[in-house]
Parts: sequence; C-alpha cells; structure tokens
Amino acid sequence: MEKINESRLEWNEYDHGETAFRRKELASAVDADDLGCSLYELPAGMRSWPYHYHTANEEALYVLSGEGLLRSESGEEPLTAGDFVTLPANENGGHRIVNDGEGALRYLMISTMNEPDITVYPEMGKFGLFVGSPPGGRDERSLEGYYRLDDDVDYWEQTERGGN
Repeated sequence: MEKINESRLEWNEYDHGETAFRRKELASAVDADDLGCSLYELPAGMRSWPYHYHTANEEALYVLSGEGLLRSESGEEPLTAGDFVTLPANENGGHRIVNDGEGALRYLMISTMNEPDITVYPEMGKFGLFVGSPPGGRDERSLEGYYRLDDDVDYWEQTERGGN
C-alpha cells in the first residue's frame, strides 16, 4: 500500500488560452500502475483539456466542489459537488469540462491506464497515439505522437513498374 496526502504535492499549471487549470497527479505520486487519478482545479470561465475520448481507457469524474458543465457526446450537462460521471472508452465517452460558475471547480479524474491508447480529438481533427505508456503515464513510450484524422494513406504504396 502507498499513501500520500495531496497537500504534499505541488500543482502543475497548464495555460493555453481558454484552457487553463491546475493539476495534482495523485496516482503517479504513489507509483500506481493500472489506475490513474488526478485532482483538478479549474478557474471560473476556463475549460479543461480539449474535447476528446479514449479508445482504450475508461475515465470517471467526481466533483468535489464548485459548479460547471460537462460537454459530452449527448450535449451539455450541469456539474455540481457530489456528481459522479463515467466516461466509456469510445466516442460515447467524449468530454470536456467547462467552469461556467463563479468560483473554482475542483474534481477528481480517475482512469484505467491501458496502453496502447488512441485519444481522439474530433473538434481538432486529430488523434494522439500512445504506446509503451498510456496518456497520463510517466514511463518511456516506444511510439507516441499527434496526427491529423484525415491523413489516410494506403497500406501498400503505389509504385510504377518499369519493364525490361
């Protein structure tokens, strides 16, 4: 068993325009292998990660305090303290957290830590590929990157055959 109090962890801060939040990686702090868990604090008027879904990792959201919106595949749902939401590992699990309240929105994001994983960002027209360590994992990856969804190529390259 590993234990840590979140007050001993420093916040990691992310700021990319309307996407701005603080995060404490709880599961990483206790070297969890198969379970991810992070504490998020989302300031008023801000949004979390861009809208996305995972193909190999189920996620869950538990709201600790504050109010906001969950943008999902089926629309927007209000979030308040005590709400628990499951996000399956497919397009039905698409999500983005929005703080439309007046104070900070604090919540836990919990996930399985399966790899390989493909994370799809439909509104951005891209996907992320993670092999060797899942999204949020800290181990070295043998393959990772972000690619455009519409960059489809044939399995076999077409070559011209010259005759002799």
